[in-house]
Amino acid sequence: MKKYAVIVAGGSGTRMGTATPKQFLQLHGKPVLWYTLETFLDAYDDLQIVLVLPADGFERGQAVAGMTVASARVRLVEGGGTRYHSVQNGCRAIAAEIGGAEAVIFVHDGVRCLATRGLIHRCYEQALRVGSAVPVINSRDSVRMVTGAGSVAVDRTRIKLVQTPQTFKSRLLLPAYEAEYRESFTDEATVVEAAGGDIHLLEGELNNIKITMPEDLLIAEYLLRPA
Repeated sequence: MKKYAVIVAGGSGTRMGTATPKQFLQLHGKPVLWYTLETFLDAYDDLQIVLVLPADGFERGQAVAGMTVASARVRLVEGGGTRYHSVQNGCRAIAAEIGGAEAVIFVHDGVRCLATRGLIHRCYEQALRVGSAVPVINSRDSVRMVTGAGSVAVDRTRIKLVQTPQTFKSRLLLPAYEAEYRESFTDEATVVEAAGGDIHLLEGELNNIKITMPEDLLIAEYLLRPA
């Protein structure tokens, strides 16, 4: 089955405290985004990447794509005003290419540069089997929910922290992304669920962190250190 990955890389350096958008920050001489693209391209030799970037990031994005093992399989698409609209643009580009054919589509944060080929393979295999695969990890901390009267303890064994790549058969994902935007659409699972699709969870990876703060970059630098 056809395989596509929508890699969303529209972040800025605001919380990182840098002028350079976080997806282009350097880790051992390569941009954060390079590690993400390289892992997906290496996972399947027939996988196509739709890299979603703001218009002012196209030149840098093209340069990063050109550094990968298979730059011909990376296509750049302009993002939108929100994550939802950026993923929507990526999905529409895929829909125009595949027509009525079916595909498995990964949606992944460009700055989750530590996801492994093993996770990508497991997401693909589950989505192929049951339609969706949303990687999650357990909360290792105690959890409380704020209420009008204060707060209450929540059973942390029922709490899951959601990661990417969130992976779906195209028949579920593409129609879902034709809906009107809602503020409750925080990720792909919420969009597909609102359209009536079933969400199937899958065990994620502790190291699959999102590079958001300076300390995240230090952790990634350590984990990606040369052997």
